Amino acid sequence: MATAHDLRPTAVSDDVLATLRERFGSIAADHDRDASFPFANFSALHDHGLLALTIAPEKGGRGAGLAEASRVVREIAKGDPSTALVLIMQYLTHAGVRGRDRWPSHLRRRIEAEAVSRGALANALRVEPELGTPSRGGLPATTARRHGDGWRISGHKLFSTGSPILSYMIVWGRTEGDDPLVGYFLVPADSPGIRIEETWNHAGMRASGSHDVILNDVAIPLDHAVDLRRPEEWNEDSSLQIAWMVGLLGNLYDAVAHQGRDWFAEFARSRVPTNLGAPLSSLYRYQELLGRIDALLLNNRILLQDLIRRTEEGAPPPASEAQLLKYLITGNAIDAVALAVEATGNPGLTRNNPLERHYRDVLCSRAHAPQNDAVLTHAGRIGFSQ
Repeated sequence: MATAHDLRPTAVSDDVLATLRERFGSIAADHDRDASFPFANFSALHDHGLLALTIAPEKGGRGAGLAEASRVVREIAKGDPSTALVLIMQYLTHAGVRGRDRWPSHLRRRIEAEAVSRGALANALRVEPELGTPSRGGLPATTARRHGDGWRISGHKLFSTGSPILSYMIVWGRTEGDDPLVGYFLVPADSPGIRIEETWNHAGMRASGSHDVILNDVAIPLDHAVDLRRPEEWNEDSSLQIAWMVGLLGNLYDAVAHQGRDWFAEFARSRVPTNLGAPLSSLYRYQELLGRIDALLLNNRILLQDLIRRTEEGAPPPASEAQLLKYLITGNAIDAVALAVEATGNPGLTRNNPLERHYRDVLCSRAHAPQNDAVLTHAGRIGFSQ
C-alpha cells in the first residue's frame, strides 16, 4: 500500500535529464533536416515517467508543478526543441484538466491513467484555415452535430502539434444551429474519419509534426463534449493557465537561445584569424556582444523565476501581465540569437553549424498565441482604462 511519502512529488534526476538531452541532441539535426517526427524520443520520455510528470502521485504521476515542469522542458529543449514543444502541450493538457469540474471525471481519469500506463499524449487542436487562432475571436468552423446517442464532428485543423503520436485530440468546435455552444470535444486519435495531412514544412520546429488534421463525420460519445459554453463565457479569467503556458514556452525558447549563445561563445574562442593571431574572443567587439547577449538572457532568467515563484505560491500574475512576459521573454531570446548570427556571418548561417537551426527555432516563438500585436494592444487598452 502506498504511503504518504510515496505520494509526494518526486523530482527528475539531473543525470536522467542530461542523458535525454544528449541523446535527443545527437539526432535533432537529422530530424530537423528531414522534418521527421522523433517517435523514439517519446518512448524514452515515457520510460522515465516524464509524459505523466504533472499528474498527481496518487494517480501514478510525479505530481510536478510549474517549476519542475519548466526545468524538465528546459533540459529537453536543449536537446531537441520540437520534442520539448510536444511535451509542453502534454503538460498544459494535464495541468488544465486537473481539477476541472466541467470535464467528466471518468474521462479525466482515463487520459491520466493512459498517460501513466502507456505514455498516451493529448493536445488541443484549435487553429483553422478561416478562423486562424481562436485567441483573436470568432466561431470555429469545426462543427459537432447530434447523432443518435453521440456527436458527429467535421472540421479542418491546422498546426496540430504532435499529430503523428497523439492518442487524444481535444478539438475546439461548435455545436450546430443558430445559437451554438463552443468548446472542446475529446476525440480519440484512432477514430474512423480522422486523416492527418503531412503539411508541416516550417522554417523552425520542423520535427514537431504540426500537420493538418481533417475530421470527417467522426463519431464520439455524448459525454465526450467535455467543456461546452456560450461563446461569451470563454472570457473568464485564465491567469493560471496562461502562467503555465508562458512559463513553459518561455523556458523552451530561452533554452534555445542559450544553446545559440554557447555555440557563439565557443566559435569566438576557437576562431583565430591569421591577420589577428588571437581568438575573436580577445576583441572588444566580441566581448561587448557576448555581454549584450548575456544581459538579455539574464533578464529572461529573472522574469521566468519571478513568474514561476508567484505561480507556485498560488498568486500567478494577471493574464495581461503574463502575456507581456511572453512578449519580453521571447523577444529577448530572438534578439540574443540574432546578435550571434549577425556577428558570425556566413558560419552562423551555414547549415553545417547549429546556430542557424537555433535561429529558425527561436523565431517560432512569435507564432504562439497571443501574438505580439494582440499582447501589446490588450495591454494598451488596460493602460488607458486605469
